[in-house]
Amino acid sequence: MNKNEKFVITINRELGSGGRTVGEKLAERLGVTYYDKALIRALEKKYHLTVEEIESLKGKKHNWWADFKRVVGIGGGLTKAPYYQVNIGDEPELLTTEDMFAAEKEILLGIAENESCVIAGRSGFFVFRKHPNHLSVLIQAPMEHRVERVMRKQELSREDAEETIKRVDKMRENYVQKYTSTSRYDTRNYDLVINMDGKTEDEVADMIFNYIG
Repeated sequence: MNKNEKFVITINRELGSGGRTVGEKLAERLGVTYYDKALIRALEKKYHLTVEEIESLKGKKHNWWADFKRVVGIGGGLTKAPYYQVNIGDEPELLTTEDMFAAEKEILLGIAENESCVIAGRSGFFVFRKHPNHLSVLIQAPMEHRVERVMRKQELSREDAEETIKRVDKMRENYVQKYTSTSRYDTRNYDLVINMDGKTEDEVADMIFNYIG
């Protein structure tokens, strides 16, 4: 990947691995915007976006994405898009339809077409598999690491944290298999696979940054 040209970095991560924080820190180091599925779904829901509506926006103006960002309040020199909290119990996978997946894909492609960025999401590695300047990363962690982090972040008991991780892992894997016909755990889908064990988020962000060169 050449960071001196327009690029896209996609990060798949296990719940509780710290991958979201790594993505944010990496985006900050690169001076680009960080997007995640919560933001994408919030945009879809708020503006009732469909593939047809997105295509219509593209056709009206050459700088459609700049206008879109201005309307929804993202960008403007920020290196992180506004954070939309999605409760674990309301995982978007439960609401996904073919049309929603198609709209999400169009939004992701629109982002990367118009700016360099870091995107965290379940299907990013697949959506951008043919992108000429794309780096795909998978961030994992041992179960104990994940449980401790989810307990702390979500204020859950150990039992509830373990159950949450198992449920979300299953939903995300089902999502990826349904829409990409592959597994999110298939390492052939990634350029880098990183285990967070014994590493801080800053160290991993630096590791990816240095890998890019």
